[in-house]
Amino acid sequence: MVPGAVFADYELSDHTAKHRKLSELQGQDPMVLVLSRGAFCPKDRRQAEGLLQLHREMEVGYCRLVTISTDNITQTNENRSGIGAHWPFLSDPRRVVQKDLDIAEYTDPANNPMIPHVIVLEPGLVIYRIYNGYWFFGRPTIEELRQDLRAVSQKCRPDWDITAPELKSAWQQGRKERFYPYGKSFAQTLGEQG
Repeated sequence: MVPGAVFADYELSDHTAKHRKLSELQGQDPMVLVLSRGAFCPKDRRQAEGLLQLHREMEVGYCRLVTISTDNITQTNENRSGIGAHWPFLSDPRRVVQKDLDIAEYTDPANNPMIPHVIVLEPGLVIYRIYNGYWFFGRPTIEELRQDLRAVSQKCRPDWDITAPELKSAWQQGRKERFYPYGKSFAQTLGEQG
């Protein structure tokens, strides 16, 4: 797990027991992936509460947010509902992610959670930045995530600087493939809204 590497495209059950792949949840957008200890952890709950406001901004900024924990589906759903979150929470009670990434929190054998991480992903599940949240203040602030999402969006949005003369010219010539969402198929856009 290093910047520039491609994060594994895990397929896990979400809070409704539906199997979801990370690539499907990400689509072509930047994504923040939270690897969580779980519902038992007050630090994780506080972090998720802080992400509530940012998630509203991420939705209008065409960015995704996903949480993975080692909780079972019932705990995952109750945790998500209790926080008031509206983004997908994935359940990994078999600890596949924890084992694959070798991030077992060995200082807590009672709960056997993952060492919490926040990973900012470019489209294609490419790792942009990794935060180790074993200590609460190792986790990113909302402002740090905004800055990361700005940097990733600048990299992946060909129409980021709408004032560029070549973009205005392309638009006037009907070449809209460089503009969001025109560069995506109509079906992709509808699928993401559903």
